[in-house]
Amino acid sequence: MRAEQLLPDHADHIDVGGTTIRKGTVAAFLANARVWSDAQASETARAQAAADIVDALPALRATGLFEVLAIRDCELRAWIDTQMAHVPSVEVQS
Repeated sequence: MRAEQLLPDHADHIDVGGTTIRKGTVAAFLANARVWSDAQASETARAQAAADIVDALPALRATGLFEVLAIRDCELRAWIDTQMAHVPSVEVQS
């Protein structure tokens, strides 16, 4: 599947099981994960990255990202696992 088959160029989001997934959600998660994991990042930057990650978790779960890819940073993975316990599951209709 190509990206434009999932999300055409003219669209900026899709809805999966009642969860809106915006174009750029995965890229934003990766950028925030880098900040969260950066020991040199300020506490303010890390706190903002954490908040943005938490906000994106429902969409990231709906994409199935964490069912396919594993987070290599052990601390980040454990923190996200804890946060995911509070994110409702999404039922994808076929």
